[in-house]
Amino acid sequence: QVQLEESGGGLVQAGGSLRLSCAASGRTFGSMGWFRQALGKEREFVAFIKWSGGSPVYADSVKGRFTISRDNAKNTVYLQMNSLKPEDTAVYYCATTKLPLTYTVSASFFDYWGKGTLVTVSS
Repeated sequence: QVQLEESGGGLVQAGGSLRLSCAASGRTFGSMGWFRQALGKEREFVAFIKWSGGSPVYADSVKGRFTISRDNAKNTVYLQMNSLKPEDTAVYYCATTKLPLTYTVSASFFDYWGKGTLVTVSS
C-alpha cells in the first residue's frame, strides 16, 4: 500500500509562484502525476512524469509555467508553479501508478491518490 501526502499549497497573488510537494510512504516504482479540481468542475490532468524522470507531460494550460520533477531517493514528486493565474485556483492532487507507465493523462490509470492541497491565486 502506498500513501501520498501533498504539501505546499496556499494563497498567492497572480504572477507569483508556489512549489507543491508530494511525499510517498513506501517505495513506489510507478509513474506520478498531478491533477487539480476547481470548485464545481471536474478533476483535470496537470502534469505527468515517468519513474526515470524523463519526458514530462503537461496540460496545455500550464505548459511553460509549471514544472514537474521527482526525487526517487526521497520518494517525492514536486510541482513548481510559476506565473500563477486566478484560473489555477484548485485543489491539487498527486497520484501514482502501481506500475511504471510511459505516458498517460488519464486519472483512471492512477492507483493511489493523496488528499489534496488547496492553491488559491488572487487577482
